Amino acid sequence: MSNETQGKMGVTGIALFTLCAVLVVDTLTASASIGVSAIGWWVLMLVFFVIPYGLITSELSTTYPGEGGIYDWVKQAFNFKWAVRTTWFYWINVGLWMPAVYIMFAGMFAELFMPDLSLWGQIAICILLTWLTVLICNVSADIGVWVTNIGAILKIVVISTLGVGGFIYAMKNGVANEFTLPAMMPSLDSAVSFLPAIVFNLMGFELVATMTKEMKDVRDMPKAVFLSIGITAFLYIFGTVGILMALPVESIGLVSGLIDTFRTLFGTGVVGTAMVYIFGTFALLTLIGNMVSWTMGASRAAAEAAQEGELPAPVAKVSEKGSPVGANNITGTVSTVVILSYALFAQGNDDLFWSIFAFSSCIFLLPYLFMFPAYLKLRVVDGKRERPFKVPGGMAAQWVMSIVCFLVVLQAVILFIFPEALDLTVADWGYTGPVLIGVIATILAGEWILLGALKRKKQQGSGDDDTTETQDKKEAQA
Repeated sequence: MSNETQGKMGVTGIALFTLCAVLVVDTLTASASIGVSAIGWWVLMLVFFVIPYGLITSELSTTYPGEGGIYDWVKQAFNFKWAVRTTWFYWINVGLWMPAVYIMFAGMFAELFMPDLSLWGQIAICILLTWLTVLICNVSADIGVWVTNIGAILKIVVISTLGVGGFIYAMKNGVANEFTLPAMMPSLDSAVSFLPAIVFNLMGFELVATMTKEMKDVRDMPKAVFLSIGITAFLYIFGTVGILMALPVESIGLVSGLIDTFRTLFGTGVVGTAMVYIFGTFALLTLIGNMVSWTMGASRAAAEAAQEGELPAPVAKVSEKGSPVGANNITGTVSTVVILSYALFAQGNDDLFWSIFAFSSCIFLLPYLFMFPAYLKLRVVDGKRERPFKVPGGMAAQWVMSIVCFLVVLQAVILFIFPEALDLTVADWGYTGPVLIGVIATILAGEWILLGALKRKKQQGSGDDDTTETQDKKEAQA
């Protein structure tokens, strides 16, 4: 694929799509629940993780452009077996994560408009939104991009309002939490169990690599990635500070936290109530935009893998306009099943949200444990390839950046499953058990799918790894 394409997305469009994918409002309250030390954690992650991650993503996406994104990179570096595992986790996590996002939506909707809405009423909203997302993604990429662009703008508006409103509230009423330099330093107290949410919030800059057909020039990606990184980092910190200025950390709810913050900022008068409704609605719409962006990107990667015989054939189905309708529909089905399954065991919105969120986040993060080693290997075995963007520094620097990024992701996976790990206390198996079982079941399902892919490869006469790797190298050279 040439660098120049016939798409419509320039730097601004790429940045907005990336912002919509990475900038998530639904877990902002989780990061604020860490307390004032969240500010230190944000800064630490930005310097030692996000910048290296953005550099690596920029090199991979411009050097190996294609709709498969992270799937293509892992396949180039290793073999199709690891590519199958990667794309399976990357794709199926959307169907697992969508329930958490829409449970957040339903809880916020009830908090705003229908305080007495039953749990099953909220479940109905979740299922309705799931299939609305699928419909948008099935229609065409153009409509999906418009939705994500609007979602990105609304996210900027919502989080900026939280930040500005928090400062204004603090000037009038004093701060709700102590903002001192020692308090803002990263700490390993009990609230650090929410630390993985910060890592999760900063992932997804590589998703836009799946949209290469829609871009004017793939060489624009590094500019767009770092533009979105700068805006994302600022807004996350700004929004977190705004929430912590208005609400005591102990009163921040995972689901109701945003609405509670808006009510604190705007008050309970006629105008204040209207503003709560307006900005609350904006926040709700951002959640839809978020899921549209991820469904679009992950389904395209899955469809490409299925067309290569590496995922089941139904996943490969595309519409006349090129939308991956097969992958989209399966994503909607998985989301619906998860919503209904978890609803049977939920004790409350917060419990339901965090359990599903932790489970889906583990699956979401697993491909990145393959991506960073893939980057290193491609640098070693394919170092002579022309790189429109190349991460500065020698190989020693590449090793350090890749290992640090790998370890950051790995600790997030561990803490999602075992939040008590840092305290060295006994795990709460009432929480850890279902999350761990879900992760293991998803991995085993991936291995079953891999067996099917191996069978199809064997039938095609290309079952051994050496042959597959040779074919991949030829494709890469072409």
